[in-house]
Amino acid sequence: MKGILLSGAVSAIFAFFATPALIRFLTKKSYGQIIRDDGPTTHQVKRGTPTMGGIVLITATLSGYFISHLVTTVRPTTSALLVIGLILGLGLVGFLDDWLKVARQQSLGLNAKQKLFGQALVAGCFAYAGLQFPDSAGLTPISANLSTVRDTSIKLTLVAVIIWVILMVLGTSNGVNLTDGLDGLATGAAVMVFTSFILIGVWEFGQSCAVSPGLKCYAVRDPLDLAVLAAALAGACGGFLWWNASPAKIFMGDVGSLALGGALAGLAITLRTQLLLVVLGFIFVLITSSVIIQVVYFKISGGKRVFKMAPLQHHFELLGWGEVTIVIRFWIIASLGVAAGLGLFYAQWVVS
Repeated sequence: MKGILLSGAVSAIFAFFATPALIRFLTKKSYGQIIRDDGPTTHQVKRGTPTMGGIVLITATLSGYFISHLVTTVRPTTSALLVIGLILGLGLVGFLDDWLKVARQQSLGLNAKQKLFGQALVAGCFAYAGLQFPDSAGLTPISANLSTVRDTSIKLTLVAVIIWVILMVLGTSNGVNLTDGLDGLATGAAVMVFTSFILIGVWEFGQSCAVSPGLKCYAVRDPLDLAVLAAALAGACGGFLWWNASPAKIFMGDVGSLALGGALAGLAITLRTQLLLVVLGFIFVLITSSVIIQVVYFKISGGKRVFKMAPLQHHFELLGWGEVTIVIRFWIIASLGVAAGLGLFYAQWVVS
């Protein structure tokens, strides 16, 4: 527990104090956000706001996690290091996308195929590596079994696991990317979901088959250290949110949104709560679904739209809702999703 508290505190403090320094650097270099002309007109005032703030999110997370281990003299685990590798890989893809945008002074960086290929490549490497490195109990960081609130009896082949992990990572990383359209929306929602993974990791450790053998025990490798990593991520998002809340002084950019989305998927996969992520991250699912619905309906209806604009948050902007109002109400939805997800997780333990 000391490691969790230390990890979260260090990452939060680091992000809080490092973000203004990054803002000054990015402003000096004129690395500002490029705003699409077809977006809500109210967003034009954000043109030039420093972007690529995800650099601080990633750095703060690494600082919190590794300083915590240095102080507690506990060795980092394979599971957490693999999730960190996933975060860094996706962050690199996002950084390339952001860099091309500011270098070209256009709202388009990597094209869709390039971005998806980069994300899939990183996710595939994470999936394959996660099926290696068994511990003394034979547990690997990633299970071959499909999981809901714990592993089910549905066992997947090696290829199926890799494909499934790639789909999860693509879904969550792009889901956070789509949600990151209003000041603080994605960051605040991510804090809630990462906090839920702290609680899940601690509970799985306390009720693990190594600590508390029995019919209900959890066969999860390194759950406590994954909780330490989740705390670092939550702390980093919290410290960054101070500067990212409306009116945002900095945006996380794709380097941040892809990395955070990958972290959500990585934690859900390694903690054996894959399908539970749909509920815990309901706000990301809702916003991503709005884009899918809009695109599909536009094509089959010959140009008609369900929403005034997608993603969903922009639909409400065009209805006249204020940005802060939308963010707060979407945070409420996010908190309800997290509460429902945790309820399902603990209910399974009670009734089984």
